[in-house]
Amino acid sequence: MTVQPVVLLEWLVVAFCCAATVYAGVAAVAMPFFGKRAAVRHVGWTSVSVLKPLCGIEPRLYENLVTFCEQVHPCFQLLFGVSSPVDPAIAVVRRLQAAYPHCDIELVIDSRVHGSNLKVSNLINMAERARHEIIVLADSDIAVEPDYLDRVTAPLADPDTGVVTCLYRAQSVGGFWPRVGALFINEWFAPSVRVAHAGGSRRFGFGATLALRRATLAGIGGFEALKDCLADDYWLAEHARVLGLNTVLSSVMVATDVIEPTFATLWLREMRWLRTIRSVNPSGFASLCITFTTPWLLIGALFAVSLSGTEAVNAHPVMALTLWTSTLTGIIARILLHARSARYSRSFWHDLPLVPLRDMLLALQWLGAAFGSHVVWRGARMPVVNRVTQTRTSIVEIPDR
Repeated sequence: MTVQPVVLLEWLVVAFCCAATVYAGVAAVAMPFFGKRAAVRHVGWTSVSVLKPLCGIEPRLYENLVTFCEQVHPCFQLLFGVSSPVDPAIAVVRRLQAAYPHCDIELVIDSRVHGSNLKVSNLINMAERARHEIIVLADSDIAVEPDYLDRVTAPLADPDTGVVTCLYRAQSVGGFWPRVGALFINEWFAPSVRVAHAGGSRRFGFGATLALRRATLAGIGGFEALKDCLADDYWLAEHARVLGLNTVLSSVMVATDVIEPTFATLWLREMRWLRTIRSVNPSGFASLCITFTTPWLLIGALFAVSLSGTEAVNAHPVMALTLWTSTLTGIIARILLHARSARYSRSFWHDLPLVPLRDMLLALQWLGAAFGSHVVWRGARMPVVNRVTQTRTSIVEIPDR
């Protein structure tokens, strides 16, 4: 008996609806509640140089940088770098130096440009002043707990560990659109990484934190190996993996601010993230279509309603039952994911009405990110389409010019 093409297409839609429901359930289970902490056994103390590239002022820049000054680690150096002598972030660093005179805080002002990635140029200039064996990189908008350095550097005691990286939770700074942007991180990005990690993937590296030994950095060719890379955080960890070293996802979850005040600025930021994912993992990007739960729940519900007539149900009883089961289970799983991603109960109820909007917007952004060859980062337009060339120690991504 030949199966009609229309029936095959219908079952394909059912399969996608069920896959989205399964993903939501797995993501809800994989995500820990914020605040859950794992014990870390310290095997010794190692001096740390923390590199913080800065560019301009952010709403909570001082408050976020303060958290790095208040570490309990016994020996660490804080290096802040800017590329312009008139960058307003300089005043924030001077304020930190005055407020924490006991901290080893150094400001590097260096306008040299080494490649197309200006953040990496900043890191190259700062790295010359780093004095310690362990290097920790962290973006400017990151806030951490006092034991952060202790915990993120602990896995480096294992010689097989190349890079330690951290996931992050978002806190909105401002009004409506920062709240929507925080859901992007808390209820899509972080859960998707948790699911991939649970499935055995270690191909990641996040600018929220990258900790590595100085010898590892030298082995991949230094920051110079990343000077023309768009996804420099990902490629730093990838180069270490090429050397046979492991990437460790730390139990530490740091905080980041979402400050984009308008739909347009939020769209540009999230489009940059999605196109960056497409550039480093095209197959993984394609599979993201099942991670936007609400559109598939809506499609499944509408399809199930269309099969509600007696004749349709009699013709496709298994399909109708599968759709209704998947839709109801998916709704429960999506609410559970939202609950597990919420920091506290008020956030759960406050942001629950935004969940369908967030998922629908993600679906549209995914479609948009499938096309286009550039992203916008801090006002600069950078290419996404890359070619890959072989260097002495690793594969290096070179953007087409």
